Amino acid sequence: MSVAGRNVLIADDDASIRLVLSQALAREGFQVRATGNAATLWKWIKDGEGDLVLTDVMMPDGSLFDYLPRMRMERPKLPIIVMSAQNTLLTAVSAAEHGAYEYLPKPFDLDVMVGLVRRALDGKKDFNASNQQRKAEKEERLPLIGRSLAMQEVYRTLSRAAGFDLTVLIEGESGVGKKLVARVLHDYGRRKNGPFVTLSLAALDPRGLDQALEGHTGVGLFAQAAGGTLFLDGLSDAPLPTQARLARILADTGHGKAAMSDVRLIAASDRDLKGLVLNGTFREDLYYRLNVVTISVPPLRDRMSDVPDLARAFLARATKDGLGEKVLDKSGADELETWSWPGNVRELENVMRRIAALSPDPVIGAETVRRELLRERSQPIVVGQTGGDDDLETVARHAIAKLIAQASASGKSMTDLHESVTAAVERPLFELVLRETRGNQIKAADMLGLNRNTLRKRLALLDIDVGRGKA
Repeated sequence: MSVAGRNVLIADDDASIRLVLSQALAREGFQVRATGNAATLWKWIKDGEGDLVLTDVMMPDGSLFDYLPRMRMERPKLPIIVMSAQNTLLTAVSAAEHGAYEYLPKPFDLDVMVGLVRRALDGKKDFNASNQQRKAEKEERLPLIGRSLAMQEVYRTLSRAAGFDLTVLIEGESGVGKKLVARVLHDYGRRKNGPFVTLSLAALDPRGLDQALEGHTGVGLFAQAAGGTLFLDGLSDAPLPTQARLARILADTGHGKAAMSDVRLIAASDRDLKGLVLNGTFREDLYYRLNVVTISVPPLRDRMSDVPDLARAFLARATKDGLGEKVLDKSGADELETWSWPGNVRELENVMRRIAALSPDPVIGAETVRRELLRERSQPIVVGQTGGDDDLETVARHAIAKLIAQASASGKSMTDLHESVTAAVERPLFELVLRETRGNQIKAADMLGLNRNTLRKRLALLDIDVGRGKA
């Protein structure tokens, strides 16, 4: 695409942002006009200026969302890219509902911005292009909370996909809030006035699937969800025969089964389905039937800056539920950010609700948080009770979190944590492998993927008697 003669209008009340954007676009050959208020931008648009608009939301003379409907009516084909430092789901959805071409959360990469401008001027439409028919729904409480960079891609994809009946696959660890994301897709979509029906596929056999979807008398979940959304939860835990049956049922949706075809499908998985396909534990045909749009929900450890906002929101909800009115102070928020959260958002919510119900302190500080988490994590870790997939990483996270918490509570300085944890893991690992190989170090080294000399050194350092591995 030639950019010669293409004029980009920039509106932002921050002079430094106007300067940086103007310089970046000018280097690419675009002509640029910049302003710090919405009224001037509106005048330029009415006068027919500009081939594209790059604008902030909040201006000294008002919100862009107050002007967007007029801009869309005056220049319906003008691409408008909305920038905002208010990085919430509501901002992304509002931009889409008001007909913006794209929503770009601040801060953003200049190369990404330039590429987006080029695509918009090249006429390649995004999901948002037809969303201008929907009215903005103002809500006092956001269904999803978090302003971290990790959540921005979630918001952007949600705002695009909500207005379409495309099948969506939501992936993320246990406890990240996949069902909540599914609910947002429904509540902000075309089918928001229809039913939202959930089916858990975990351990469901083919006959149980048929009974659930079609019912004994023909009034199954497909019929119940007609005009709305069917949420298939626990996809990665569905047995292979159930996967095969589900794939056949979904293949029939385009062959005269009206009740099935009038349902939007949203599926959720705790694990990476593509990886399961590669190792043969998930059907490839079902994966590609469900993987039209994918939303990956980040674990809480990848969005730790959101922990204080989430914690305060959970306390507020607990207050409404009659569990007691509590306030989280800065020390308490800082303490929460220092802990690992293997159970993700669900674990954080449970902790805050317990504190709201049981703590006598009206102000929740670091000591209250620490005391509750130490009490919770002093419980033994039992496989099958971790709330996740019982994998080694989950168990290790709990154990290491407990170790760190105990050291912190006792005031001890930890200077050899890596070596201590490594030794604790290596000892049972080496002993069990040696038992498996009947003490044969060559086979053990091969099984471990280690050089034999390296293995011998570690065995000596850990004082492991090779003879104990023999049968």
